[in-house]
Amino acid sequence: MTNSIFDPKTIFENYRTAFAPVLKAQQEGVKALERLGRYQYAVAGDYLEWILTQAKATVGTTSPTEFFAKQTELGSALGEKLRNRGQELATIASEAQTTLTQLVSEAADQASAILKKAA
Repeated sequence: MTNSIFDPKTIFENYRTAFAPVLKAQQEGVKALERLGRYQYAVAGDYLEWILTQAKATVGTTSPTEFFAKQTELGSALGEKLRNRGQELATIASEAQTTLTQLVSEAADQASAILKKAA
C-alpha cells in the first residue's frame, strides 16, 4: 500500500496544463467571432450607404435616362464593394482555419508529450 500525499498544487497544475489548449481555442474563437461581427457590421453599412444614395438619386434626377444611368453607377459601385467584402470574408475564414489547425496540432503535440512522459 502506498501513502501518497494530497498535493492540490500538482492537481491544479495538471488541470491547467490539460485545459490550456481549450482555453486558447476559446480565446481564438472569440476573436474570430468579433472579427466576423465587425465584418457583418461593415457589410450592413455598405448596404445602408447604397440605400441612401439610391434615395438621393431617385429624388435628385430629372429624366429617366439620368435616373437609369445613376442606378447603373450605384449598382456597379455596390457590386465592387461586395466583391471586396467577399474577398475579406474568404481571408477571415482562411485565417480562422489556419489558427484552428495550429491549435489542434499544438494540443496533439502536448498530449503526445504528456503520454510519453507518463509511459
